[in-house]
This record gives sequence, structure tokens and C-alpha cells, in this order.
Amino acid sequence: MEITTETLLFAFGLTAFAGLSTGIGSALAFFTKTTNTKFLSVALGFSAGVMIYVSMIEIFPKAKDALVGTADVPVLGESMGYWVTTLSFFGGIALIAIIDKFIPSGENPHEIRKVEDMNLEDKSKKLMRMGLFTALAIAIHNFPEGLATFTAALTDPSLGIAIAVAIAIHNIPEGVAVSVPIYFATKNKKKAFWYSFGSGLAEPVGAMIGYLILMPYLSPVVFGVLFAGVAGIMVFISLDELLPAAREFGEHHLSIYGLIAGMVVMAVSLLLFV
Repeated sequence: MEITTETLLFAFGLTAFAGLSTGIGSALAFFTKTTNTKFLSVALGFSAGVMIYVSMIEIFPKAKDALVGTADVPVLGESMGYWVTTLSFFGGIALIAIIDKFIPSGENPHEIRKVEDMNLEDKSKKLMRMGLFTALAIAIHNFPEGLATFTAALTDPSLGIAIAVAIAIHNIPEGVAVSVPIYFATKNKKKAFWYSFGSGLAEPVGAMIGYLILMPYLSPVVFGVLFAGVAGIMVFISLDELLPAAREFGEHHLSIYGLIAGMVVMAVSLLLFV
């Protein structure tokens, strides 16, 4: 697979944009007085819809095609190729689930926090610890997400843009989750912002490490396994993080409407490139 410098820079730029959107969440925490729960419910649902649809309709079949091969250039064959695709898909789910398991539940980024939480009274040490652990937890989560965005963008730029936007939306409330407790502990907006912003750096770092390790060995088999794993990672993130987070804001129906809208928008955008 030949990769140009322009494609590489584009993929890396998209990944950086997706990861560093945690800074948007941090900025929102400082410049708004209340959390727009309706908007966030729709946005998180939309992000989940994009990721689930593109994973199952576009990424999984592409991974299968790469592993199966064609009649002229067979790779693993129909049966073995399908088996490896399926195992890689669930392997991606297992990887992100294991990462999730080792993050302490109290500091997990799934814990929803609102802008109004700026006004809560608590011990500063406990809040600082919560903020730092949340930043660490988000950084760990963002590592495979960065690899997912980067791989998709290298293969299909339009697909990479869709995934980057979906992950960027997903990262906004995570930025709030980091900055709120750190701000209250330190009373320092700049420090809270940079911790939040920094947690998103794991995405471009994940992309670069993935590129350096995997790309020299990129073959149809490596690509197929990686792409199927990416699909699994994104489905897990959608079901385990995005939809529960949307429901935590108390706007269940809006999150489902957002989910369907995300699928529709993704379907139309794919149809335009047929």
C-alpha cells in the first residue's frame, strides 16, 4: 500500500483535530454557565450513529474484502478471510474493554460532569486527584481512538473525516470532565485547560506510534486485521460510552434521534461517493 506524504499529513492532522477537541469541552466549561443537555444528548447520539453505521456498513466489509482477496489475487480465501475479520472485530472490542476495565470506576471518563459542577464544594485534593485520573483515563482511551482515525483516513479520506468529527464530538464532554475538578481544586483556568487539552494528545501520539510500528509491515492481512479491529473499537465506544453518556444527561429520546440522524447523514455521505 503506497502512502504519499500529503495523505500521511492529512491523516495525522485529522487525528490531532479529533483528539484535541477535548480543549473545546474545557473552554465550554469556562465560558458557559449551564450545560446544554439537549444539545449534548443529540450530539453524542449523532456521534454514536456515525461510528456504528460506518463500522458495520463500511469498515467491516472493507476489512473482509482485504482479507478474502479476489479471484485474481486471493489472500486468505472466503472462509478463512471471513473468520479472521470476525475474530479481529471482536478482538478490537476485547482490547478496548480490557483498557476500560483497568481504569478505576471513580475516575472513569464515562462519569458525566456538567458546567454547573464548577460551583460544587469539595476537598481540593480529592478534586485534583479526580481530574488528573480522568485526564489519564481519557488519554488511555484516546490512544486506540487515534489509531482508528488515522488508519481510516489513510485508507479513505472521506471516511477519515466522518470518524474524526464523530470522535471530536465524543471528546468534548470528556474535556469538561477533566477541567471542572482541576479548576475547582486549583482555581486556575489555564492549568485546567492545559490538562484537558493535553489528555487529547494521546490520539495523535497513538496514530504516530501505530504508523511507526505497523506501516512498515502493512499488507492486505495486516490492514484487514487492523481495520476490523478498528470497527470493533468504535462499536464498543459507541455502546459503552456515547449512548450511556447521552442518557446520563436525561434526554433519552433525543439521543436516539441523534443516533438515527448520525446514521442517515453517514449513509447519505457514503452514497454520494458511490
